[in-house]
Amino acid sequence: MTKVVALIPARAGSKGVPNKNVRLLGGHSLLAWSIAACLKSSRIDRVIVSTDSAEYAALATKLGAEAPFLRPEAISGDRSTDYDFIVHALDWLAAEAGEPDYLVHIRPTTPLRDPQLIDNAVKAFMDTPHATALRSVHEMPESAYKTFEMAAGGQLKRLGADNTALDSANNARQQFPSTYQANGYVDVLSTAFIRKAGLMHGDHVIPFVTPSVVEVDTEDDFAHLEFQLTRIPDILQKLFN
Repeated sequence: MTKVVALIPARAGSKGVPNKNVRLLGGHSLLAWSIAACLKSSRIDRVIVSTDSAEYAALATKLGAEAPFLRPEAISGDRSTDYDFIVHALDWLAAEAGEPDYLVHIRPTTPLRDPQLIDNAVKAFMDTPHATALRSVHEMPESAYKTFEMAAGGQLKRLGADNTALDSANNARQQFPSTYQANGYVDVLSTAFIRKAGLMHGDHVIPFVTPSVVEVDTEDDFAHLEFQLTRIPDILQKLFN
């Protein structure tokens, strides 16, 4: 039985950046970047793309991944959850070849990945049997404790504070705890936990800290991604040699 399956979600119909999953970056689609990183990983046994688009499925197959099913329309909308497509894929695998022990969740919208870091993440999760999942994060440049939300009266308040006094937010950043942002670089999930708990991540998620990366949600994000690629041009050679 396949032990580790990479699962890449790539639904059509994105609104913020139209067709972003097949948008070209450095001459390759975002989907191609994610597939290439998974194919270069030494710990991933099988690469599957979950999509609602026959066109995307054909592209995924051409790029060396599998697209053995189309995701139903009911779980392919803007408000569909990751859990929906994860369970749909697991159900298909269970009926066909048997469920894997681990799923590696790879989002095309975070394309600049080092396959070695994917391998490191899978190993880290395998080596931590009490963990319910692993999520990739990077340290935020400014602690979230220095950010604000709106109080009921309309004034600013520090995030999570029980009052609206702001002066302490001006303290040096070293006086605040470091905070981390999930970034979609690589998440590793336990099939056994998903089936038992009906959840993806659970309450003992271990962090996998990566370099700061860009997730594509807007055109500005994509422009930033194109700039970031100029800073690390060797990643093209590593994935597409």
